[in-house]
Amino acid sequence: MNIFKKAYCRIYQFVFKVALPLLPYREPQILESNDEVLQVLKDKGHKKVLFVTDKNLRGLGLTEALEKTLSDGGLGVVVYDEVLPNPTISQIEAGLEVYKKESCDSIIALGGGSVMDCAKIIGARSVKPNQPVEKMKGLLKIGKKLPTLVAIPTTAGTGSETTLAAVITDDKTHHKYPINDFNLIPHFALLDYHLTLGLNKKITSTTGMDALTHAVEAFIGGSTTKQTRAAALESVKLIHENLVKAYDDGSNAEARQNMLRASYLAGVAFTKSYVGYSHAIAHSLGGKYGVPHGLANAIILPVILKEYGKSAHKKLSKLAIHIGLGSKENTNEQNANAFIAWIEKLNSHFEIPSKIEALKREDIEELAKLAAKEGNPLYPVPKLMNAKELGKVYEKLIKD
Repeated sequence: MNIFKKAYCRIYQFVFKVALPLLPYREPQILESNDEVLQVLKDKGHKKVLFVTDKNLRGLGLTEALEKTLSDGGLGVVVYDEVLPNPTISQIEAGLEVYKKESCDSIIALGGGSVMDCAKIIGARSVKPNQPVEKMKGLLKIGKKLPTLVAIPTTAGTGSETTLAAVITDDKTHHKYPINDFNLIPHFALLDYHLTLGLNKKITSTTGMDALTHAVEAFIGGSTTKQTRAAALESVKLIHENLVKAYDDGSNAEARQNMLRASYLAGVAFTKSYVGYSHAIAHSLGGKYGVPHGLANAIILPVILKEYGKSAHKKLSKLAIHIGLGSKENTNEQNANAFIAWIEKLNSHFEIPSKIEALKREDIEELAKLAAKEGNPLYPVPKLMNAKELGKVYEKLIKD
């Protein structure tokens, strides 16, 4: 990247960092039970809620208890369960049509990141009926309060229950992009580990690695605060202590609860401090090939951390020391390498590949441009890279 583009990116990021204390960040109110979900909705005078989920979760009976609690409590419940992985604009519009047709006045999202992101933009479209989803892309394009939104994660990874972000895929272009606005932060979050008990190993591992990517990228970036650094450190420590346990024993209640906490804290960290190129690359792969986001991040994270080189060594060293993988007697580079090696060891334990099988060399130029457009100038990464430089990262992800 040339010196003038670098200067522009860093100035842009500096302005955002200075403005952080003045921006309307908030955290959702944490709820403890289904009864509390009913109570907060009734206290706000709501009459009918759109319950956003997916068919698999509903088929497993994971929504049944809350649906019954709400109905028995006198609240109208309309279920929209057409959400698929990597939610699309057409899914959002279908959900919006149900919301309007049934005269709903609030939204519950129960599911993984796709469900929560879809619910967020259904809410945004309900209050901005003349603004298509395509026009919400980017930063602060909504600017209007959403209906009351309760987010209930069934995976410990995306952190969407606490973030200002939603990631949407355009059906027509297959371009996957983030929408960021303070109004997208859910009003309430229910962290119920029972919903994650027995979650299959593949989803447990990839969503857990997604949470780790959030925490790491937030910590090593240039727009951290005391709060986000503390949240990221605690998140990484919880993941270090609990992810393998949750993977090896899906019924480990303590590990599941701790992973939900880790995911939430990672969300708190990155919603203020942003992410990095791992996410920009992962979004491009998800949009083009449908690669699951957590899986993509797990594969990309150690590659991009190595690419950052010495620009990330000091902060990666702090993470390594914090979780007992590093020592103050070692150099920053030694500790950073130990931390990256731990990530690679996790991927090996989880049987996560080191390459993106779907990636085609002829698509790299297009994908790298998309990643560069998303990441620059917004993401305060340790080392700035243009599309050509990012293209070299994609090359390392290709399966020969």
